[in-house]
Amino acid sequence: MKFIDEYRDVELGGKLVAKIERLSTRPVRLMEFCGGHTVATMRNGIRQLLPATVEMLSGPGCPVCVTANADIDKSIALACLPDVIVTTFGDMMKVPGSYSSLQRARAEMADIRIVYSTQDALQIARDNPAKSVIFIGIGFETTAPTIAAAVLQAEQQRIENFFVLCLLKLCPPIMKVLLDLGEIKLDGIVCPGHVSAIIGSRPYEFIPRDYGVACVISGFEPLDILLSVAMLVEQVEDGKPKVEIAYRRGVKADGNRQALGLMEKVFEVSSADWRGIGIVPASGLKLRKEYERFDADQAFAIEMKPVREAKGCICGDILRGVKTPADCKLFRRVCSPENPVGPCMVSSEGACAAYYQYGVDYG
Repeated sequence: MKFIDEYRDVELGGKLVAKIERLSTRPVRLMEFCGGHTVATMRNGIRQLLPATVEMLSGPGCPVCVTANADIDKSIALACLPDVIVTTFGDMMKVPGSYSSLQRARAEMADIRIVYSTQDALQIARDNPAKSVIFIGIGFETTAPTIAAAVLQAEQQRIENFFVLCLLKLCPPIMKVLLDLGEIKLDGIVCPGHVSAIIGSRPYEFIPRDYGVACVISGFEPLDILLSVAMLVEQVEDGKPKVEIAYRRGVKADGNRQALGLMEKVFEVSSADWRGIGIVPASGLKLRKEYERFDADQAFAIEMKPVREAKGCICGDILRGVKTPADCKLFRRVCSPENPVGPCMVSSEGACAAYYQYGVDYG
């Protein structure tokens, strides 16, 4: 049965590639916004299957990669405070900050623990009432509802030693920034599937309306991505850009109202610091005033050294789609998964890590 399913996938994939070849009559530049799409595209050789007229670029859709050095430095400084336990997702551990990393700080005896959910962090807070437990809250709209639920749970259960360093970011505002920068001319965007499962398709409607750029929300299987590319190429060829959903098993136009309600209750929109772009107004989330007692920024005083960027690292340019990992002089020569210079090589959804592991003729 598995063989039959795989055969059908190959057959359908071939038909989608043929359709793209038939539709595409002029150069088209598409961006897969989500890091998960970049990895899936590279792992499955999708770029090699597409006709020469279709160019795929990686975007900034990796929450680890877009976390600025200043915020990584802050996470490390919090971890070095007495009687503090910092909890974080595993991808953050090896990301270099200005002077160190969470992994190095843990080797130097800071209490830093990898968790797989906010519930793990809450349990650590329950188990360690004499210590302050800080959850490093990175992520996009996908992660925000789970952090909001944890804050509400901490309030309900009176877990007073639980805190969040809120580094959450929003996708549609940064898409607007990329388009306004005008550094690259895009014809279409493969919109993020998991984020869209939360926010729906309507928040992207300004993109075709104001910028004439096609949008298709994609899942993460090879067929999902090929279908999305075919739909984007068809929009571009017809000259009728719009927002379409190619991931209907996971995304509704209105999104997940319950998750959105949690976000609205706990967070308010704020500025956010994006690697390679800087501080962008109204592109992040912070805890509302009624929940600011859980805000690590408010609860702890730390001293910060000047922020430094790694010499030669072009992660910021890669995240904006201006350059590829192959353009980086450090790629493969100095920077590797074992010795990462920048976050794009650390994260499981980072473009550099994907090029390193799956790339063909990329440096």
